[in-house]
Amino acid sequence: MSNITFFEPKGPFYLNDLSSDLPKDLKKIKVFDIKTLDKSTSKDITFLNSINYKNDAIKTKAAACITKKNLEDFLPKKCIKIFVKNVLFSTAQISKKFYPEADLDYPDKSLLVSKKVSSKFSSVTFGKNNLIGKKVKIGSKTLIGSNTVIEHDVQIGKNCLIGSNVTIKNTIIGDNVVIQDGCKVGVKGFGFVPLKDKNFRFPHIGRVILHNNVELGANCTIDRGSIGDTVIGKNTFLDNQVHMAHNVKVGKNCMIAGQVGFAGSSTIGDNVSIGGQAGVSGHLKIGNNVRIGGGSGVVKDIPDNTTVMGYPAVPLKEFLKKEKNND
Repeated sequence: MSNITFFEPKGPFYLNDLSSDLPKDLKKIKVFDIKTLDKSTSKDITFLNSINYKNDAIKTKAAACITKKNLEDFLPKKCIKIFVKNVLFSTAQISKKFYPEADLDYPDKSLLVSKKVSSKFSSVTFGKNNLIGKKVKIGSKTLIGSNTVIEHDVQIGKNCLIGSNVTIKNTIIGDNVVIQDGCKVGVKGFGFVPLKDKNFRFPHIGRVILHNNVELGANCTIDRGSIGDTVIGKNTFLDNQVHMAHNVKVGKNCMIAGQVGFAGSSTIGDNVSIGGQAGVSGHLKIGNNVRIGGGSGVVKDIPDNTTVMGYPAVPLKEFLKKEKNND
């Protein structure tokens, strides 16, 4: 197996320059990379966030480790322990320092064209083979990959990242939005009136609205509204392969894992977390601060501040009790 790497670390950096979250009285030691406990050398920094990795921690050769106070005894004495409130956040900040372009799938720079599509988009960077419809608006410093189609009247804000092989139609997009490779946004939903001899397709004249800081993972499909709009609120992140049907409305700061499906016209509150491969039936109301376990099937409304699991989804305590009785 080739040991080729696709990301080269920046640096080296002194420990106290890696993150504003780290103590400023750290030893003046340079580190050259961030690696896992088992792969680190005496020139690297690593992290320990769970006792589950104690065997690797004991043997690590890392110069320093981001960790919590209660885990320090699992690390070698010569390893500098850096105690922080949130290990994963500090680790993410440090990783960003070493690898500033690895947090998103930015288009390959060698595939970007130096010549702009037109003077109208002079502050936008494009890949190859893009098709841009009439009256499209694209904000400054937006980056668009190759083979992407943006149809008439679409509006895209500033500092957005649109991947390759993306189709966007009937959509208004805010600032700092990320749409990764292969997404289809603003397509017609699955709506029709069933008849005996021939189904009658329901016209979909609505839009998709993506507010600021939304992220769509690779190969997501977001259907436009039928009469109203499909809306995704500010700072909501979708993992890969999420499907959102017509007229769904999702609130702010939601996290939706891979392969989740939403049937039409459901409303999702703010700060909702949904595990992978869960399904939400149509015309439901999911409250604020709700947590839905992976693989669950939601078939009725869920009130605020509730955690549910199972098929059909029930409150977590009820689910665990049922599982225990089945054992």
